Amino acid sequence: MTYAEGRTILDADSHVMELADFLDAFIEPTQRERLRRGGMDALAPVLDDAVAKASSRRADPSKAAIAEERLLTDKGWSAMGGFDPVERSRVLDLLGFQAQLVFATFATSMFTGRDLERLYAGASAQNRAMAAFCAEDPRLLAVAFVPLDDPTRAVGCADEAIAAGCAAVMVPSTAPGERAPTHPALDDFWALLARSDIPFVLHVGGGGRLLDPAFHNNEMPVTDHLGGGENVRSKDYLAIHHSPEVFLGALIFDGLFDRHPGLRGGCIEQGAGWVVSWLHHLDYGQRAFKRTEEPLRKLADRPSDYVRRHLKFTPFPGEPVGWMIEQAGAELFMFSTDYPHPEGGKDPLAKFEATLTDTSDSDRASFYAGNLATLLGAASVSTAPLRSTAGAAS
Repeated sequence: MTYAEGRTILDADSHVMELADFLDAFIEPTQRERLRRGGMDALAPVLDDAVAKASSRRADPSKAAIAEERLLTDKGWSAMGGFDPVERSRVLDLLGFQAQLVFATFATSMFTGRDLERLYAGASAQNRAMAAFCAEDPRLLAVAFVPLDDPTRAVGCADEAIAAGCAAVMVPSTAPGERAPTHPALDDFWALLARSDIPFVLHVGGGGRLLDPAFHNNEMPVTDHLGGGENVRSKDYLAIHHSPEVFLGALIFDGLFDRHPGLRGGCIEQGAGWVVSWLHHLDYGQRAFKRTEEPLRKLADRPSDYVRRHLKFTPFPGEPVGWMIEQAGAELFMFSTDYPHPEGGKDPLAKFEATLTDTSDSDRASFYAGNLATLLGAASVSTAPLRSTAGAAS
């Protein structure tokens, strides 16, 4: 029996644990030397150890069997399939998932910044690398990264990523430079996603620093006990939803979904309990300001209606998803594991199940698979029960 135990599951969040050369074969030679490699160089002992252990798993079936038994225990580079796409396919066999979205982890930090030449060269290279990682298994759905700082380059970068087979496009959840994300200069970008039936997604880390570091200056230091791709502590968690709720609220208030009715978006690894009150907050904002703000008067629907029609969210394991579905609607929330990051925990399915005891079968099906299938649209995969594969666990 697989981890899914017969459930039909689409995973809305997983990651590649990149090795130091992840971008090298895909980036323009003139930009390769300009990548910021300090962070990856500092990890060299960890990466070398992970590569050696992966090689031993390939050579020794007994070591591979031990890794399979520790499937959701080992994390990061130590996990099966963190950087090896063949192993990752075996992971999906063991999990029994129909598909999972796959995000980068560290590669983006090698090229982000104000240098637009490096920024877009790096983004294009990362997107090609992600597409290559996912190319041999249709269950692996690559997520591209497209910065919006330069509207023309953003369109070209997204167009290339979609042509390469990426199933979704991550954008930063901040205002791009001096423009709002709804500025007319970016309409061609949003139109491309809508026309291509490809969703945009936001992800933790895409909004920059979660919290003013002064809030951690209290002479009571704490560590990042998770040790994952994002250094999130308790007070960071308090602010984790601030960036996406403002970004998505701006898209709604500025009428972006009226201009591009086919556009869909997902908010990934930023929790979802806040969505319940945010729906009321949005509607109140329209009522309070529409007398003086024409864009709010021009909206065809209530802001909360746009959320339900166009957006999806991934709760953290342990959030009260059953209550959230009851309060806000079954169409909003999606299952995710964050594999192989530690934030997903050792048994995310059990944590979610514990909150869904009073949820109907149809609403549970929407949470585990249907809502991600809707978000993905043309890039979607079948939600029919998974057929046995040669490598599936028994």
